[in-house]
Amino acid sequence: MKKLLVLLSVVLVVFGLTACAKTEEPTPEVPTGYEIALVTDIGTIDDKSFNQGAWEGVVAYAEENSLTYQYYKPAAATDVDYVAAITEAVDAGAKVVVTPGYMFAPAIYEAQDLFPEVSFILLDADPHTADYATFRIEKNVYSVYYAEEQSGFLAGYAAVKDGYTELGFMGGMAVPAVVRFGYGFVQGADYAANELGVDVNVTYKYLNSFAPDTAWATEAKSWYSEGTEVIFVAAGGAGLSVMAGADEVGGKVIGVDVDQSNLSASVLTSATKGLTSSVYAALTDFYAGSFKGGVVETLDVAKNGVGLPADFSRFTTFTQADYDTIFAALVADTNGVTTSIKKDADVAAVTELALVKTTVTVLE
Repeated sequence: MKKLLVLLSVVLVVFGLTACAKTEEPTPEVPTGYEIALVTDIGTIDDKSFNQGAWEGVVAYAEENSLTYQYYKPAAATDVDYVAAITEAVDAGAKVVVTPGYMFAPAIYEAQDLFPEVSFILLDADPHTADYATFRIEKNVYSVYYAEEQSGFLAGYAAVKDGYTELGFMGGMAVPAVVRFGYGFVQGADYAANELGVDVNVTYKYLNSFAPDTAWATEAKSWYSEGTEVIFVAAGGAGLSVMAGADEVGGKVIGVDVDQSNLSASVLTSATKGLTSSVYAALTDFYAGSFKGGVVETLDVAKNGVGLPADFSRFTTFTQADYDTIFAALVADTNGVTTSIKKDADVAAVTELALVKTTVTVLE
């Protein structure tokens, strides 16, 4: 009898444990991750320029719509590392990935096939092989270019119309977007010089770097001491160093990509690209089910993709009305304004532009 009671007790205990185990079964884990991603190029998301402008578009859209977001920085500036960072973003839950910069073109060429279920927003490039032999864009990629030559044109025009005739251009590297900025700047300056009947000189150089360096501040101060009044610096983080140099000696700077007037009192204006707004718009389309997959688009003045900031308070004589007039001329393509803007990425050709009142001196 005692053995039977013991056996029954064991059975009841086991049954009770089993019942408890069933009622206390843990809830399955909810998948976590970041559905909007941005992968930086060799810069950072706080570069006060290209990467940051794109990142702010991601942040604005995600926070307004309660969506998760994250950025990823590649280990190095190689196609393999870019693909690895994109893969990390996708593995972490990304549905849409923003890649700012021409250096991503080969990586997106590969990623569009590796991750057909993911959408990509590629800025300043369209997908191609590393050797540029093959260009191909799939339905999961939206490629956005900006008419930097028009933005640069407006900056050069405004500077000369405001009375500056000794100008400088410092580009980060001789890559297409930077070259277009420089070409446009020179031609805008010449256009205004021809209108005013004055002669303009432009000192022109590529720094071969987008990184801050005291050397750029030193060089900028040297230019200012030799007579340069305004330097247009299209060089990412290197621009911060040029601004520091300008601050020391009272020189003027034209910023790039985004409105950089908050970075230094030396910033006269900035040649901007609609980075934040275009990323925001592309994300809006994606979540509305109207993603522009398979499209390569250039955002120009007609699409409000480029321009100068609305604040003209740091100019002496150049006004909003002056800006509106030349902007409208660009949109309408009157007086040969847009057709005269050279878009080639041939560095040497800057000295071969059809200039009337402007002399360009290229430095190594």
